[in-house]
Amino acid sequence: MSQEKKKFSVVIAGGGSTYTPEIILMLLDNLDRLPLRAIKMYDNDGERQGKLAPACEILIHEKDPSIEFVATTDPETAYTDVDFCLAHIRVGQLPMREKDEKIPLKYGVVGQETCGPGGLAYGMRSIPGVLENIDYMEKYSPNCWMLNYSNPAAIVAEACRRERPNSRVINICDMPIGLENSYARILGFKSRKEMDIRYFGLNHFGWYTSIKDAEGNELLPKLIEHEKLYGNTMPEDDASSYTDDSWRQTALKARDLVAIEPTMVTNTYLQYYLYGDDMVAHTDPNYTRANQVIDGREKRVFGECARIAEAGTGEGTSLQIGIHAEFIVDLATALAFNTHERMLLIVPNNGAIENFDDDAMVEIPCIVGKDGYEPLSIGKIPTFQKGLMEEQVAVEKLVVDAWQQHSYQKMWQALTLSKTVPSANVAKKILDDFIEANKDYWPELS
Repeated sequence: MSQEKKKFSVVIAGGGSTYTPEIILMLLDNLDRLPLRAIKMYDNDGERQGKLAPACEILIHEKDPSIEFVATTDPETAYTDVDFCLAHIRVGQLPMREKDEKIPLKYGVVGQETCGPGGLAYGMRSIPGVLENIDYMEKYSPNCWMLNYSNPAAIVAEACRRERPNSRVINICDMPIGLENSYARILGFKSRKEMDIRYFGLNHFGWYTSIKDAEGNELLPKLIEHEKLYGNTMPEDDASSYTDDSWRQTALKARDLVAIEPTMVTNTYLQYYLYGDDMVAHTDPNYTRANQVIDGREKRVFGECARIAEAGTGEGTSLQIGIHAEFIVDLATALAFNTHERMLLIVPNNGAIENFDDDAMVEIPCIVGKDGYEPLSIGKIPTFQKGLMEEQVAVEKLVVDAWQQHSYQKMWQALTLSKTVPSANVAKKILDDFIEANKDYWPELS
């Protein structure tokens, strides 16, 4: 069988996620690039997955009835005979995300899903779930690649580095895709893929140092000047240009990020670390992002999937291909067909950033082929970025220490060291609340 004819089998771990239908639509839209023979959905919450699976089956069979569809809660069924695992699990689901966000806000601290204390609490829950899925994969399909974008990606990646160092796991995040789509729009490109980018940092914590066009013209100064005036918005944008106001405010906040660092373009998640007081001031502690998702996206996606299942057809569906899902197809295609595409991955530094720890999990451009990835050399980074990154890497390592050692002390230190937390006193109060909230998920800390 020639390589062009080969068809692949994928399992989506976290099949009950409201992003799963978007990912399936993206896979179906790219069958010419990544031909598929099977799509499986796997989740340990069969009831939640069951709200999506009938609609997903209809969408798949209307596109290509030859593709086998499976939705299961059984690991052996899910992971047997698969080439790629697309992992986006959320241990504790949205009710725990709500606690991640609201507990820090009680103490005037950033309440966010992956940044600050909430991200550390989420990391403690995510580590065992991701490792469990790696073990299923290795047991039933040892040649499978796991494309892991389960959050918080940095902590999960550090745990994978320590606990499963030889596993076929590639840690990746979709956040830069959204940013690069904005930059492409600002700079007048039809697609982000027309840009040649350079970037370094950690997950949700990095900087663009170069954006060139196909002719090699450097466009970063033009983007910086635009950000000083408009952030990542366009002058003609209004509220209707964004799914909700929080995304518009994030785009506008880039004006403050470029003010503190005017030589690079900063990942917008740095707003939580550099302007945490502003973030807290503009967050309703009683109605956080988790509530918005539960009342908005979740109701919308589950409702539309129920409608498709009842109608028996996906014709006219409001479900859309996830632009954030395209990186999954890019990565799988690069691994399957040795395309040597350049992608941002979360990998051990190993000298890529000269003046940074070798064992830090950094987010940098890599060349991807059939044997995995090859990081590109970044060189030395400036003091400001280096200092911020060293602090954040230490926080992430302490969280993994806390999980491995069941250590209250390490988790307290992690929270205390986080740039978002003002003191050890506040860190301890947050930690004690988190321990109570996560008693069904965290190891017992002592």
